Parts: sequence; C-alpha cells; structure tokens
Amino acid sequence: MPHMANIKANKKSVRQTAARAARNKIVRTRLKTLVKGFTAGAPAAAASLVASAADKAVKSGVIHRNKANRIKARLAKKLAAAKK
Repeated sequence: MPHMANIKANKKSVRQTAARAARNKIVRTRLKTLVKGFTAGAPAAAASLVASAADKAVKSGVIHRNKANRIKARLAKKLAAAKK
C-alpha cells in the first residue's frame, strides 16, 4: 500500500497516480496479449494490430518509442521467418 499523505494536494496526487497506473496497466497488458497472440493466429493481420497498439501506447506515453520499435522489429523478423 502506498504511503498516505497528510497534505490535501498530495492525497489527490496519490489518487491520480493510482488512476494513471491502472490505465497504463490495461494498455500494457493488451499489448503483451497481442504480441503473444501473434505467434498463433493469422500473421499479417495480427502484425498490423500489434504495430498499431504499440504506436498508440507510445502516443499516450505508456511505453517508450524505442520499446515500440523493438517490438515491431521482432515482429517483422518473425513475420519474415514465417513466410520462408
């Protein structure tokens, strides 16, 4: 449990942080699920979904731009290997 603040503004800050963390967790979890699902399903359509989700996560500040690029690069590598 997080440390409880005494100051009103700090109490609000704790609430805001918890809300943001919950929102970010949803985005991260969905991205991870899509990446795992990529290996099983239709590769081209799944790759597009994963790339889109990664870019949206970057746009909203949930993950770093380089992490999204790394995810997409690994995806492209798997896609190329699947085509061979």
